[in-house]
Amino acid sequence: MEQVNSSRRLSSYYVFAGILIGLVMDSTMNSCLAVRVLSPSTKTDTQFLRRSCDATTYPTLCFSSLSSYAAAIQTSPKALANTALSVSLGSSRSTSTMMSTLSKSHGMKPREVAAMRDCVENLSNSIDELRNSMGEMGHLGGSNFGLHMNNIQTWVSAALTQENSCMDDFAGNSMNGNVKTTVRGHMVRVVQLTSNTLALINGLSSSQS
Repeated sequence: MEQVNSSRRLSSYYVFAGILIGLVMDSTMNSCLAVRVLSPSTKTDTQFLRRSCDATTYPTLCFSSLSSYAAAIQTSPKALANTALSVSLGSSRSTSTMMSTLSKSHGMKPREVAAMRDCVENLSNSIDELRNSMGEMGHLGGSNFGLHMNNIQTWVSAALTQENSCMDDFAGNSMNGNVKTTVRGHMVRVVQLTSNTLALINGLSSSQS
């Protein structure tokens, strides 16, 4: 009998927990929706973003990856560059995690595993450089603008080099078709996002000259 009561109490607990989680999620979603309704992007914000993205190598990806942040960016070149850095960093992190997991899969050739691990290491370096760049963005301004901007450009350029090195590791015909397609598919997006970020940072530099 006691076991039955315990089971009922446990069942009631799970039902309550489920309802509570549901209410929290609904509240969170409603808050997010409220923010979006209260702070929609304006036509000016969107035009600024599109015009800025037109100066990048991959304008379509630039606009699609940043358009949801247009209201926060408004018409600020610094906010735009900082947001692009954040998006690039997030993409590099998620791709690194995916590749780290994939490298432990069974059935991969030794060369594929080695290339995957090298790629994860390159991405780790890229992530560090993008993170350093974001930290340096917080110091932009004043008489040291040029010094901080040079550091940012150097780090983002280095991050792009690391990512391209990863792409090169999977360019050979000795790679399995599925592995190569998966890795290069993710890495193409990472490289293009970082390339766009560098272009937007260069644009920020020019706007302050």
